[in-house]
Amino acid sequence: MTYSRGLLVAALSLLPTMGQAYELSNWESVTEAARGQTVYWNAWGGDPRTNAYIDWVAEQVDKRYAIDLEHVKVGDTGEAVTRVLAEKAAGNDEQGAVDLIWLNGENFAAMKDNDLLYGPWAEQLPHFPLTAPEQNPEVREDFTLPVEGYEAPWGRAQITFYYDSARVDAPPRSIPALLDWARAHPGRFTYPQPPAFLGTTFLKQALLALTEHREALYAPVDEADFESVTAPLWAYLDRLHPALWREGESFPAGGPQMRQLMGDGALSLAFTFTPSAPAAAVLDYQLPPTTRSYILDDGTLGNVHFVAIPFNAQHKAGALTVANFLLSPEAQARKQDLSLWGDATVLDMSRLSPEQREAFARDGRAAESLPPPSLGETLREPHPSWIEPLEKAWRQRYGAQ
Repeated sequence: MTYSRGLLVAALSLLPTMGQAYELSNWESVTEAARGQTVYWNAWGGDPRTNAYIDWVAEQVDKRYAIDLEHVKVGDTGEAVTRVLAEKAAGNDEQGAVDLIWLNGENFAAMKDNDLLYGPWAEQLPHFPLTAPEQNPEVREDFTLPVEGYEAPWGRAQITFYYDSARVDAPPRSIPALLDWARAHPGRFTYPQPPAFLGTTFLKQALLALTEHREALYAPVDEADFESVTAPLWAYLDRLHPALWREGESFPAGGPQMRQLMGDGALSLAFTFTPSAPAAAVLDYQLPPTTRSYILDDGTLGNVHFVAIPFNAQHKAGALTVANFLLSPEAQARKQDLSLWGDATVLDMSRLSPEQREAFARDGRAAESLPPPSLGETLREPHPSWIEPLEKAWRQRYGAQ
């Protein structure tokens, strides 16, 4: 960012919010200032389980802190980022319409680059130490970028493949093997169309597996020879697409549509970015009980997702209070519950009491899920600057089909 990061926390000790002041070092003053505020949380609204969970959070923060939490459903987080950027351009530095944003990756990078973030604040949340950041550095890094306290973690994800064991005996265990499997079983696999998040994630997963220049992906894209680094990916997709569902001439819009194709029997193999999602879908009767999950032998992409507060949020105290509640053992355990959402926690179990850990116990009904030790190697996300060029190059090659 262009502004100085050397500001001491003490310099931010008194911050105005709707006529009141609070001290980040005095959490009681934060929750007191938050009372009566309406917090507008811009978050993806494309999944009923996620929406139901956010509704529950709204009920809890109303009951506990007298906060009115409004879920502003967005189809793409970039919509919220664009709104904050427009407000800054118009000179709106105090009356922003967005109080909290669910984001990571390129959207965090865009807000960071354009001085759109309030903070630092995240590591002063009372529940933040429960993430054990010294042992889990991923809660302090977002797609290679240091978070520096400008967003708080609240969930984690990793690419997980799933298949119908009644149709598939031996699923492919690597990206090259996936091509062989798809060509041997035409029409039984596909991926969402970029720039849908899961589609772009597939491009990154395949690129990491295929390129001979993996280290280039962890630095800004303008420092690399894009054509040379990505050439193996396009050669791979040229061979894969004719073997895809509908011969690669059309693609699902996103993960939910791909899951529906699995449930309808149109596909035999798919993937998700939420490891517990296949098991949860079995419990909801969206997928057959013969569904099984697995991770590629050489690992799959994973990351942490966060919440951030815009620089001009009107209700910062309320947003801080909501962010801290999202990190509470109660909220994290409910979020991880397969019957409710199934999003993995960012808390470190060693920091919790035995009673708190018990709430995170795996649902024994879900044999289709993978317990955490089975997830295997988690591959780091590439630098966020690679996302837009990858999506643009994909559209140029395949978007008109």
